Amino acid sequence: MSPFLSTAEKAFLALNRGAVILALAAMACLVFANVMLRFFTNNSIVWAEEVARYLMIYMTFLSAGLALRGGLLVAVSQIHLRLPQGAARLLRTAMLLVLLVFCGWMIWSGLEYVSRMGRQVTPATRISFSHIYRAMPIGFGLLMIHILLVSRHFVTQGRFDADTHEHGSAVGG
Repeated sequence: MSPFLSTAEKAFLALNRGAVILALAAMACLVFANVMLRFFTNNSIVWAEEVARYLMIYMTFLSAGLALRGGLLVAVSQIHLRLPQGAARLLRTAMLLVLLVFCGWMIWSGLEYVSRMGRQVTPATRISFSHIYRAMPIGFGLLMIHILLVSRHFVTQGRFDADTHEHGSAVGG
């Protein structure tokens, strides 16, 4: 991989991780503040539960690609590991194509949901549900980028953990 692509991939990973960490931190702070406020004053922030729920939705979709790269998603690895090398590469290539088509379809479906939900608003914050449903195409778009970034490593070695240099561990995919 060229130094530019390596640097761009590291920046992409850092931004993706940062977004997930920011969503988790905001959700944790909001829930903690709401619990403390309820405990000490018997009042709560009206919109806290709703916003925390939407942050969790975004966090889930934003972290899918990171989970894939860390070997944290469910995988059936015994089949391609038991095949001869050529057949295993062919099967892994087919698996990647199926994943990419699925991600593309989910992006398209997510955009359909976004366009349909433009007039409905959330109960407490009164923001458009289209902003909430936008997590789906964004998350699957990020997942597609992650898949493309690790595809060569997956096809040749059968693993998604192309960023082991940052974590020091190798988790099979």
